[in-house]
Amino acid sequence: MIQCIDGIQFKRMVLHGSAAIMLQKQQINDLNVFPVPDGDTGTNMSLTIGAAAAELKKGDVKNLGQAAATAAGALLRGARGNSGVILSLLFRGLSKTLKGQEAADAVLLASAMEEGVNAAYGAVMKPAEGTVLTVSRLASKRAAEAAGENNDVEYALAEAIRVGYEVLAQTTDMNPVLKKAGVVDAGGKGYLVILEGMLAALRGEPMPEIDESAAAKPAKADFNVFSEEEITFAFDTVFIVRKTDPEVNLTPLRDYLNSIGDSLVIGEDDEAFKVHVHTNVPGNALTESQKFGTLELAKIENMRTQYDDVAAGKKAQSVDDLDAVEEELAGGSPAPAAPEKRYGFLAVCAGDGLADVFRDLGADGIISGGQTMNPSTESILKEIEKVPAETVFVLPNNKNIIMAAQQCVGLTSREVVVVPTETIPQGVSAMMAVDPEMDVDELLETMTGAVKNVATAQITYAARNSDFDGFAINEGDYLSLLDGKLFGTNQDIFVMLEKLAEKAAEKNAEFVTLFYGEDVTEEQAGQAEEIFTQHCPGAELSVLPGGQPVYYYIVSIE
Repeated sequence: MIQCIDGIQFKRMVLHGSAAIMLQKQQINDLNVFPVPDGDTGTNMSLTIGAAAAELKKGDVKNLGQAAATAAGALLRGARGNSGVILSLLFRGLSKTLKGQEAADAVLLASAMEEGVNAAYGAVMKPAEGTVLTVSRLASKRAAEAAGENNDVEYALAEAIRVGYEVLAQTTDMNPVLKKAGVVDAGGKGYLVILEGMLAALRGEPMPEIDESAAAKPAKADFNVFSEEEITFAFDTVFIVRKTDPEVNLTPLRDYLNSIGDSLVIGEDDEAFKVHVHTNVPGNALTESQKFGTLELAKIENMRTQYDDVAAGKKAQSVDDLDAVEEELAGGSPAPAAPEKRYGFLAVCAGDGLADVFRDLGADGIISGGQTMNPSTESILKEIEKVPAETVFVLPNNKNIIMAAQQCVGLTSREVVVVPTETIPQGVSAMMAVDPEMDVDELLETMTGAVKNVATAQITYAARNSDFDGFAINEGDYLSLLDGKLFGTNQDIFVMLEKLAEKAAEKNAEFVTLFYGEDVTEEQAGQAEEIFTQHCPGAELSVLPGGQPVYYYIVSIE
């Protein structure tokens, strides 16, 4: 038996734990309630602890406290998804207790595990039972009890794992959602797999062999190449108009702008409206808008010129990449952008079309990611530093990215404000509500309030067979989600679109926007448009190429 661990042993334990969950990440992914092909729990936890393993491999370990601190720091910056953030918090608490320690016996290690649980619970606003929080809490409690019985690290850790699995089996009945799906909690399983790997290292068992070439690679955005001739309307035009009448009818303006351009989006409240449109006659657009109020702000950009700049800048980008590598090798990082304005905005999304929408609405930067690959805290932080603003609003646009974004608060000199957007339509609605004249709290409240006015529908496919909440789901079936809940499944995507259009009609939708994905043709998107036009004849309908992977359609219903 092993009574104490030092820094070298802790390093081996983390590396072994990382390898263990790498091998089992797909089994953990398969425990997720919805069988959608998202970046799942196993992937997120594996990448998160993998960041710690990579950092520990870089240098020698001085003592246990230093090893724990190195791991915790890497986990924090590498955290992906809610499960990854919670895992990083478990290790952050562990590091706090082990600070300055040369070694730890079972009593100290169990105390450190309990401190990690406290840190994780403290960061979750509404902790739910039947999750990784429950599993880690009761496992660490048993570790403390076992350490009192026998002050031996191996014994305490083994007992924590044993009880952890007993609790994991009970999570199915603790959590109604898990019970419907008939599975245990994926995060709890991932945590125990890591602990098992750490115990195996402690016992001197060989490190699991991982076939790196067979490991899942992060999905990369497939940027579509287009020519300048394909730009039908040259000027990207965005402007804000202060209304002369709160009840003014903007339908004539919408009709006019649709007649002179495309990609039209209009957002409004009682005081003002904000317009985005692509057109060849931006002056006409601005003149017409002044019939409905007073023009306050306008931004016009020539997309053909932008295309030329992008084409010319490809080599320059390569030079930038080389500079970034040199900076990393030198141990440095690019200097943060100097603040040039009060507010800046970052949006998370995957797909060229969606990125264009957020840029058109005023986003200073795009963080690539979302459904297929949740960005890490570090990648979000890097983009925050690039925004030349005193306060940076981050729109995660995915409920599994919100916690990772929140970890950036306090890691930069900038004020970071996370708008809790869970979907792309919520993010668009929040950006449409931006008023740069508001103070920070008022603007956050306004953006958050705008989110409540939009419903989100999504259509994807089933990545595996499943039986959930009365739906018998077969791998390859089309799945529709409405506000995060399973809405229907069918082998015909147009049946799914029909049902969603009927739901939009039930909601008396006034505005419906369809963002179609990278695997949807314009002809197919046109058929989808016809379905929604038939069911929602009174709604303003927009169909835009989102270019997103995984989800054939993302539908905004207001």
